Amino acid sequence: MKLNDQTVLVTGANRGLGRALVEACLSAGARRVYASARRPEGLRDLVARAPDRVLPLALDVTSERSLAEAAQHAPDVSVLFNNAGVLASYNVLTSKAEDIARDFDTNCFGILNTTKAFLPALQRAGKNGGAAVVNVLSVVSLCNMPALGAYSASKAAAFSITQALRADLAAQNIRVHGVLAGAIDTDMVRAMSMTKANPADVAQAILVGLERGLDDILPDAMSQGAFETWRRDPKELERALAGLSG
Repeated sequence: MKLNDQTVLVTGANRGLGRALVEACLSAGARRVYASARRPEGLRDLVARAPDRVLPLALDVTSERSLAEAAQHAPDVSVLFNNAGVLASYNVLTSKAEDIARDFDTNCFGILNTTKAFLPALQRAGKNGGAAVVNVLSVVSLCNMPALGAYSASKAAAFSITQALRADLAAQNIRVHGVLAGAIDTDMVRAMSMTKANPADVAQAILVGLERGLDDILPDAMSQGAFETWRRDPKELERALAGLSG
């Protein structure tokens, strides 16, 4: 799917990859971009870049009320980028239960509930030419990285949800894509000592994958290498990720 003249919603648009996705969608010719965040005041400078095309939207993907209100304010979404995510939990044995729950609430249930909230809009777009859902996942969706064990589990669950949505929505002309990203140079992983991809480059690669209709989008060198290892020998990737300290 090409983004020219599409109406797009990006969750978690206030920083990092979300902000880069908004900018990339604008460059790709999106007619309107709903840039959402829990605190939309943090989007002012982004809106100022294209005030006629970027609309700030208050949205907490863990709140049913917030999702319902946002869906009313954005009834014309044809492409949904489920980008909002958190990293609250680490090792499965030492992370607090509430931190693990926070990761699952945002990274897994947030994707599902946001898609359900905007499904009426996506269904209308599907009838009028096509719609798409793009879920920002991670290479740790494929195999667990024990240093981020609980977070990895939330992303693995989100990968499974993505596969279910893909099958469920295919008949309604709604494509569902999973972005199996590697480490991106954002606030979330800035303290980790590993090579990180530039958010702008990742955003552009995601749009290329969307245009090509790829189910699994591999937007950076780390994700491409990890996916090839996983496809060749899942246990090899498991051992490699087990050796990373984060």
